[in-house]
Amino acid sequence: MSGAQVCGWSSAFAPASVGNVAVGFDLLGHALAGVGDTVHVRRIAAPEVRILAIRHTPFALPLEAARNTAGAALIALREQLQLAHGFEVVIDKGIALGSGMGGSAASCVAALVAANALLDSPLAREQLYDFALTGEAVASGGRHGDNVAPMLLGGLVLATAQRMVPIPVPPAWHCLLVHPDAVLETRQARQALAGAYQLSEFVAQSANLAQVLAGCYRADAALVRAGLADVLVEPRRAGLIAGFAQAKAAALQAGAMGASISGAGPSVFAWFETAAAASLATAPIQAAFAAAGLSSQAWISPINAPAAHLCPSPEDLP
Repeated sequence: MSGAQVCGWSSAFAPASVGNVAVGFDLLGHALAGVGDTVHVRRIAAPEVRILAIRHTPFALPLEAARNTAGAALIALREQLQLAHGFEVVIDKGIALGSGMGGSAASCVAALVAANALLDSPLAREQLYDFALTGEAVASGGRHGDNVAPMLLGGLVLATAQRMVPIPVPPAWHCLLVHPDAVLETRQARQALAGAYQLSEFVAQSANLAQVLAGCYRADAALVRAGLADVLVEPRRAGLIAGFAQAKAAALQAGAMGASISGAGPSVFAWFETAAAASLATAPIQAAFAAAGLSSQAWISPINAPAAHLCPSPEDLP
């Protein structure tokens, strides 16, 4: 067996993510350095998946494997590979629940990376994608890869139903993510999207997505700046997030290429051409949330943030 282990445990860290990236609903996402979930997995003789504990969370999460993103992903892995053995799992949450930072996806991806290291013939990251989609669907209700794909590969990724496509981004470009002290469940945020849409809205959103992708490939900040605006989803979700309009305005005034809701929210992200510019924008955005009565946390990360990876296992595991 390979991987970072103590007493048979394999541990992996999966970073948070920015889902949708404003213009790529359920299709585009990037990893976020500095915060994430860690999952510990060990092989057991019994042909089943057991979740022993979920730690560092103020809310009770399902320990039944089939109802947990990490558990569901490992069940799918076992069934597809027809493994004779099973897995035991301990999840250490580092991403706030209902934050729009890909917390459910991170647990799922970290579990897969840790378990993969225990296989007699480990799979390539691309081969883990379908299992990650299955796990993520437990929390979100749908198989979309905008969170799990960047966690698996790192950086900015276009995630279709079948594949993950890395998108090149200049190393200097950074993301500022600010998470207000509020919870917005993914399913609630999706309910806000019900209703009719105009064809012109889809055309405008497609044009913006095309400009962002082309701008990334060409390292053209002006092109990204022209396209990084959500005309389809953000208008329907903005009212669910106290202080959002003011926070976005503060980001744009500070020189952001664009700013919008991270994933389902309530976190807000903004892209900047340098880490220094992102740093200068932090205080004004947090002040906007403070004015709405919300404290907040902030992270600055390269858009080309690292992927999920193996890490040392702690000594306090069962």
